[in-house]
Amino acid sequence: VESHANEKIAYTNSKIQPNDVLQIIVSALIPESTIPYNRPSNAGGANTVELMQLQGYLVSEYLTINFPILGTLDVKDKTTQEFAIELKNLLETGGHLKKPTVDVRLLNAKVTILGEVRTPGTFNFTEQNISLLQALGYAGDLTINGKREDILVMRDELGERQIMHIDLTSAEWLESPSFFIKPNDIIVVNQNNPKVKTAGYIPSLTALLGVVTVSLSLVILLTN
Repeated sequence: VESHANEKIAYTNSKIQPNDVLQIIVSALIPESTIPYNRPSNAGGANTVELMQLQGYLVSEYLTINFPILGTLDVKDKTTQEFAIELKNLLETGGHLKKPTVDVRLLNAKVTILGEVRTPGTFNFTEQNISLLQALGYAGDLTINGKREDILVMRDELGERQIMHIDLTSAEWLESPSFFIKPNDIIVVNQNNPKVKTAGYIPSLTALLGVVTVSLSLVILLTN
């Protein structure tokens, strides 16, 4: 159970990837002292996800960002939490701020959901953790034709692709690495057997016997 519990928090341990957009908010006891280290916010209007992404820090292909005053910072092999701690230490030990706090959040996390759901598509989320059920909720839940016993979760981490098979009717998946969705996951909900049969891919037993009977009759007629 302990090992599963460690796997369950794998989402929050995701490494920062190229083309990620990071929101970095620096705070301190004297708010005015943090102004040079924060990008201006849209205080006079709605803070939409799109606007927040434009104000965020784009991670380069070399896994770096350009941060005010400090310049180019390396985020390679770091989670958002690890980078927040490192940036806090840089600001404090470098004499920039006294007892700062740093919050780093991924702004362009997305999940793609395909197959037998009500509204398939790609969905953005800014929450730190979302579960598989929450992701399916974005797509309007499974349709009546969705196969709940074998949902596919495709995940690409550091160039290594994983394909996980999830049985929603079993409680085991609640303790699996697929409980939390990670950015860029692809979820595929397959058709259940009744739907496949009505689509004509797998005939019913009665129909199959009918085809065999007709075939045998034709063979008999032709041989006679």
